[in-house]
Amino acid sequence: MSTEPTPKPQPSWLLGSIAALLLLQVGLLWMQGSMLERQYGTLTGLRQDMQDLTESLDNFQGNFDQGATDGTLSPSSRRVRPRRGVQRVRLQEQDGDQGVRKEMEDQRKSEREAVEKARDAQAKLSIAENYRKAEEKKRLEAEQNKWRPFIWGGVVLALLALILRAWLRNR
Repeated sequence: MSTEPTPKPQPSWLLGSIAALLLLQVGLLWMQGSMLERQYGTLTGLRQDMQDLTESLDNFQGNFDQGATDGTLSPSSRRVRPRRGVQRVRLQEQDGDQGVRKEMEDQRKSEREAVEKARDAQAKLSIAENYRKAEEKKRLEAEQNKWRPFIWGGVVLALLALILRAWLRNR
């Protein structure tokens, strides 16, 4: 009769270390999820800012095509053929009516000034809005990070407890 060798018993610290590693893994996953959520919020905010900018550019009025000399508004991406009414105005201008030309130049000048004022106001509003968003983001990050010291403190205490337990067992 042969005796079978008895299997070695598992070390007592194996189960505890596996549980600790699993808890650490869950903690790391939780932290990664919070970081991903914050990044998603930032990207969503940037996307909204881009949409607002494109809408404001699409709704922008009074932009002159610098190449146009007839005083008509036209998109800068394509040339618009003048209509007959515009040709009549040109014929009147060519006939010597300087009043219409002067009036149109004054109108262009006032529109350009209005556009510059609108851009300045929009830039000022944008700075105030960006400051408000930055303050809100700072407040949210502070709120999210207020538990972080407690989590790290718990991890350190758990590791110290494991080390103390191992030291006491070996004594």
